[in-house]
Amino acid sequence: MKNIEIRQTADGSKTLYLPELDETYHSSHGALQEAKHVFIEHGLAFVGQEKKPISVFEMGFGTGLNALLTAQWAGEYSCSIRYIGIEFHPIPKDIWQQMDYVQEELGREMYSKIMSAEWGEYHEIQSNFQLKKIEEDIRGLQLAEHVDLIYFDAFGPRAQSEMWDLPVLSKMYELLNPGGVFVTYCAQGQMKRNLKSLGFSLESLPGPPGKREMTRAKKKLI
Repeated sequence: MKNIEIRQTADGSKTLYLPELDETYHSSHGALQEAKHVFIEHGLAFVGQEKKPISVFEMGFGTGLNALLTAQWAGEYSCSIRYIGIEFHPIPKDIWQQMDYVQEELGREMYSKIMSAEWGEYHEIQSNFQLKKIEEDIRGLQLAEHVDLIYFDAFGPRAQSEMWDLPVLSKMYELLNPGGVFVTYCAQGQMKRNLKSLGFSLESLPGPPGKREMTRAKKKLI
């Protein structure tokens, strides 16, 4: 990971920019707003209406923002969550320490605990939030567990088209429990056609600031 840059987004929260891909980790319109809107409000809160405890898989662990927000939600709603995040290029400590997503001391401690956790095994971040981070290319991942919810937060199709093609999306389908939910900021037509071909039922939802639509897909019950 070369020449990584820290940038401030429109809502005041920070993101990272990779010049070699010409891509940011989050929306320039607001990293925090985007994560809350797409993954928490339309993913976690949606699944949490019907099911607790919840197991989550995140494609693109990145800055740990989605994991942090999920842990905070688990505490607020007294929900037990098991969380797996995969990242092929972990962010260096000197970079993530500058992200300042939370101001209060307890939140900063939780974020540090999430980002400092050793890779490859489960860690208790708080009593109702278990985290396992996996450092691996998703295309080689063999995971025995199944989950209720997938946060698909890979770089966009322009930068990493292979992440949105059938081989990876079929892994996501197999990873989900029946009735499980896949949620992403992306609304690309080809990606949605790929999801439909796998058997997902799709919803196009209003996107976060700066984006017209996002996608939520559900695996059919057996």
